[in-house]
Order: sequence, then C-alpha cells, then structure tokens
Amino acid sequence: MSLRPRPDMRQFVIIGHDAPTTPEFSLDDLAGAAGRLDVLCRCVSSAFFLSHDIREDVRVHLVLGEEYTITIDGSTVRRLNPDERSTAALLRKALEEREEAIGHIPVETSPGISLTRRGFEPTIEDAAGDGTVVQLHEDGDPIVDAEPPADPVFVLSDHRDFTDAERKIIADTVDRRVSLGPKPLHANHAITVAHNYLDTDGYETY
Repeated sequence: MSLRPRPDMRQFVIIGHDAPTTPEFSLDDLAGAAGRLDVLCRCVSSAFFLSHDIREDVRVHLVLGEEYTITIDGSTVRRLNPDERSTAALLRKALEEREEAIGHIPVETSPGISLTRRGFEPTIEDAAGDGTVVQLHEDGDPIVDAEPPADPVFVLSDHRDFTDAERKIIADTVDRRVSLGPKPLHANHAITVAHNYLDTDGYETY
C-alpha cells in the first residue's frame, strides 16, 4: 500500500489520547467505554465526506494512545460511511490486525485503511516530509491573514488538550500555527472550517 504524497493533498493528524488500542470495545458505547472514539469518528467524517461524494485528496492519521496509528486514504478507501458506528467498526477491524504490524511498516487492514505500530512523533515527522505542518489552535495567527499552504498537514487533538510532550514535538515540526476564529471549536468542526478555507482559496474564490 503506497503512502506517498499526491499533488494538492490535505492531511490531518489527530491524537486520540484515550482511544482504545485493542479491538475489545463496544460499538454501542463509543463515547464511554471506547475512550471517546466517537470524537475521532466524527473527525473522519468531517475530513472525507461531501454531500454525496468523498474527498479523494485527503489522508487522515489517527494516533491511538501512542501505540498505533491508523491511516485512512481517501483515494483508495472503501466501505467508509458517514455514521460513527460503521467508522468505528473499520477502526476495530484495523486493531484486530495489530499483531501483523511490524515496526513502522504499515499493514493494510481493509481497502484504503492501514495500521502502523507507532505513536505521535514518528507519525507527524513522516507527514511533515510531505507538506506544510499546520497546528490549529485558538492562539494562532488568524487564518484569514494566512496564505493557503501547499499540501497542508493539520495537527489536532481530540477532546483533550495537547500534552507538554506533544507540544514540544509540535514546536519542533510545525511550520504554521493558525486560528480558525475567536471561539474554540470541536476538532471535527475545525476540520470542516479548514476544508472550506482551502476550497475557497483562502475565502477568495466561491
């Protein structure tokens, strides 16, 4: 499974601090027993889905508890639907194959979805080689004053803030730190706003 960058690609690296790292979780309690996996599933939907279409120029990396990263590629993914439960089922299927993951070599668990045995730092460093790393943060520069980056790699956290260790990693790799507005947004809403900003060439073309 090739993970090389494509022209005009958008990537999202999302940290799931409490997300499960084994497949033993219920699809009926994603917000509780599954460590707020519901947040990550909503981020996946926001990253990929248009009305009656899917964004093929997007790649999402879900970092699960510093143990595994699940990558979803919009150009090759299949059977991805906008509801949280079916997305969580695909993530659970990926975790069922975790013993097949050796080091940083990805194992494809279903079409367009792969799992690697690595945490946040190697994931963001690898993605950083493919584009411009952008941290979405309420204290960043206003996005309306920023030029749309080429091949952006957006870095987000789930319902929890970045840890001190994660902030240090981000500081060492980030190219830009931007704010999407005066109010803090949920991660999945931030993804939607970032897409709209890029879709309109920095709010210039409609």
